[in-house]
Amino acid sequence: MNARERSALTRRIILKLDLRILPVLTLLFLCSFLDRTNVGNAKTYGLEKDLGITDHQYDTGLAVYYATYIASEIPSNLILKWVSPRIWLPLLTVAWGIITMCLGFVRNYSGFMAVRAVLGVAEGGLLPGIILYLSGMYTRPEMALRIGLFYTSASLSGAFGGLLARGLTSIGRVGDLAPWSWIFIIEGLLTVGVGAFSYFLLPNTVAEASFLREDERIFAVSRLHQDVPSRVLIEHSEHERFQWSEVRRGMLSISTWLSAASYFGILAGIYSFGLFLPTIIVELGYTANEAQLWSIIPYAVASVVTVVIALLSDRLQLRGIVMLFTLIPAIIGYAVIANIGISHPKVKYGMTFLMATGMYASVPPVLVWNSNNSAGHYKRATTTALQLMIANSGGFVATFVYPAKQGPQYHKGHTVILSLLVGAWFLVLSNVLYCAKVNRDKREGKYDRYTGYADDRDPEFVMIL
Repeated sequence: MNARERSALTRRIILKLDLRILPVLTLLFLCSFLDRTNVGNAKTYGLEKDLGITDHQYDTGLAVYYATYIASEIPSNLILKWVSPRIWLPLLTVAWGIITMCLGFVRNYSGFMAVRAVLGVAEGGLLPGIILYLSGMYTRPEMALRIGLFYTSASLSGAFGGLLARGLTSIGRVGDLAPWSWIFIIEGLLTVGVGAFSYFLLPNTVAEASFLREDERIFAVSRLHQDVPSRVLIEHSEHERFQWSEVRRGMLSISTWLSAASYFGILAGIYSFGLFLPTIIVELGYTANEAQLWSIIPYAVASVVTVVIALLSDRLQLRGIVMLFTLIPAIIGYAVIANIGISHPKVKYGMTFLMATGMYASVPPVLVWNSNNSAGHYKRATTTALQLMIANSGGFVATFVYPAKQGPQYHKGHTVILSLLVGAWFLVLSNVLYCAKVNRDKREGKYDRYTGYADDRDPEFVMIL
C-alpha cells in the first residue's frame, strides 16, 4: 500500500469513527452536563422553598455532590477495562438518569442530600472514561479535536439548559409534583433512553468495530500501534494486567499534578460563569427570561472557538503551548470585570465573551495532555481520572465564592477566579518546561535504562508539549 492509499484509508477510518462514536459521546456528555446543572434551574423555580431548605443547606448539597463525584473518578476508570467501555459508559448513564428522576420525588432536605450524593457517584466516571476510551480509538495528534467537538456540548447545554427547564416547568403542578420536579423527571428519563441507546452503538475497540471493514479494522489497529513508539508496548498492553505500581506511578506523575492544578483554576471559572452571567444581562435592562436568550451568545461563540483551537492544537501537536495563548483572553476578561471602577453593563457583557472563549478553548488541550503523555493502560487510566479528580474540586470554589449577597458586581468572586487563572497560566508554563526537560533527558541517554519498557519511560516515547 503506497502513501496515497494509506492516507485515503486513514481518512475513511477516521470519518467512520467520527460519525459513529462522537455523536454518541456528545449525547452522553450533554446529558451529564444537563443533569449536573439542572438543580440550579430547579432552584429558580422554587426547589428551596418547597423542600424547606436554606441557601447554606443548598450549597452543602452541592458540596456533597462534588465530593462523591470526585471520589468516584479513579475507581471508575480502573474498572472500565475490566467491565468494557461498551457496558460501563452506558451503565453509568442509565444509573444517573434513574437517580436524577428520583430528585423529582424528594420531599425534604435529607432526601435531597442522599440523592445528590448517589448522583455524584454515578456521574463521576463518565468524563474520565470518555477520555480513556477515545485514547484507544484515535492517535495522539487526533485527540484534541475530538474532545473539542464533544465538549462543546457542555457549553451549549449551559446556554439551553435554562430554556429547557423553562419549557418543562410549564407542565405545572400535577398532584404532589411541583413544577420544578418535571425538570428532573423528564431530563432523567431522556438520559436513561440515551444511555440504553448508546450500548448498541459503541464498540469496545477499533478491532471490534463492526461498522469498519476487516481491512479497515486491521489498519486502524496498526495505526494506533505506530502512534506509540515503545517497541513492546502494544504486545504488552493487549495483555496488560492490573498492577498497583502503575497506579502509584500515575499518582506520582509531576506532569499530571501540574496540568490538573491548572485545570482546577479553569474549571472553577467555568462552573461559576453561569452563576453571574444572567445578572450582567439583567443589568442591561432585560428580563430574567430574556437573559436566558442573551446568555446563549457567549456560549455559542465559545463553542466555535473551542473547536478551532482544538483543531489547531492537533495540527501543531502542542497542548500546553496552545493553552498559554488561550488563557490570556480569559485573564483579561476577569481582570477588567473584577475592577471596581468598571461597572458599565455593556463592558462587562463584552468581557464575558473573552472569559468564555478563553476558558472553554483551554479545555480540549488540557484534557488530552495527560492522556497523550501517559502510556500503559492503568497509568493512563489513573492520570486521566486523577487530573479530573483534582480539577473538579473547582466546583467547590464556584459554589462558595459567588454568594448572592455579593451580587450583582461580585468583585471578590471575580478576583478569586482571576487569581486562579493567572496561577493556571504559570502552572501550564511549568508543565511545558518539565515535559521539554524529560524529552531532553531522553535524548541525552538518561532514560536508556527504560529501553523497551511498555510505558512512557521508553526513550522513544516523546512527551507532547
